[in-house]
Amino acid sequence: MVFLSLIYLAFISLGLPDSLLGSSWPMMNTALGVPVGNAGFISAVMSGSTIVSSLFSHRLIRRCGTGRVTVVSVAMTAVALLGYSLAPSFPWLLVMAVPLGLGAGAVDSGLNEFVAEHYEAKHMNWLHCSWGIGAMLGPVLVSALAHSGYGWRSGYRSISMIQFVLVGLLLFSLPMWRKFEHPAADAPDAAKEAAGKKNPFALLHTKTAAFAMLTFFLYISAESSVILWGASYLAKAKGIPPESAAGWISLFFLGITAGRMLSGFVSVKLSNEKLIHYGTILLIFGCVLMLLPLPDPVTLCALILVGLGLAPIFPSMLHQTPVYFKNENAQAAMGLQMACAYTGTTLMPPLFGQLFSHISFSLMPYVLLLCGIGLLFFTLRLSAAFQTGTPRAEEVS
Repeated sequence: MVFLSLIYLAFISLGLPDSLLGSSWPMMNTALGVPVGNAGFISAVMSGSTIVSSLFSHRLIRRCGTGRVTVVSVAMTAVALLGYSLAPSFPWLLVMAVPLGLGAGAVDSGLNEFVAEHYEAKHMNWLHCSWGIGAMLGPVLVSALAHSGYGWRSGYRSISMIQFVLVGLLLFSLPMWRKFEHPAADAPDAAKEAAGKKNPFALLHTKTAAFAMLTFFLYISAESSVILWGASYLAKAKGIPPESAAGWISLFFLGITAGRMLSGFVSVKLSNEKLIHYGTILLIFGCVLMLLPLPDPVTLCALILVGLGLAPIFPSMLHQTPVYFKNENAQAAMGLQMACAYTGTTLMPPLFGQLFSHISFSLMPYVLLLCGIGLLFFTLRLSAAFQTGTPRAEEVS
């Protein structure tokens, strides 16, 4: 139980910096004197770095072990966040986005595969509930510090110190990782060793694998757009002061966190696929509410519904990975799925940011609705393909 708690703590630390840029940006862009759409460039650099680390994480983890990779990755994010707090200009933020993305991709892929292979579906949901706790606390901390007159830099500095403390805890936990990790990390059998050397793109030989990757792409496009532009949407489209918008966007993370906590209990009764479908329908409903000409409190409640809808989709898809791909391919498949997800983070938020800043931030609910409809289509196609006996990705040479 202590070991699992450390994994949960690592995911809280993963969520803390994910929401900082979006919640801080209405203050940051003014202080640094750059256009509001420039946050998309930071997001693109960070996500591009995450894609690289996700694609190569399966080989690194098989050689070094999940524990060591997690320690180094969290340390990289701690250093990067400290660099953000000291950034003298916008280009410095782009430089610090590289280690932040590299660290996030490796720990994300490694811990997701570890939990998917060794624990039940409820733990995967609670793992991502931990991410939601971190992502929710980030905007709250930034808002509280801003209202106290400390500014956005103190938020990054505080999160960096928390990350350094976690690095220390993880270092002391390395013997526990060696005890609990799969022996393949040290002495892989022939099947595991072959999977570790396989090109992960070889898994994309069936429609079902393509459907899975597109699902990750659309999901993260929707989630990352709210994370990056949600506070700006509330400030620009709804007229909420930036300091308050940074706090109000935490309602979205509250929805994700509560939804994943609930999904952990519900997963005992419902399959992963049903949780994905129900969550997508709730996401679409929340987007429709955001489109209606209703009072601001309803819009804020709609953000909670969007978070609740997104909550079970990502962890449930991840937990299905050893089912869709055999265990020996699971780590490579996880890295590829995370790469597809972060491709969505790289491409779509910057594109949406330019669209919103040049036309109107009121377009954001329409973008989220399109992502939700696409998610429903591809997840239904994925379920239908497996129910009809379409060959799994690992069955194709």
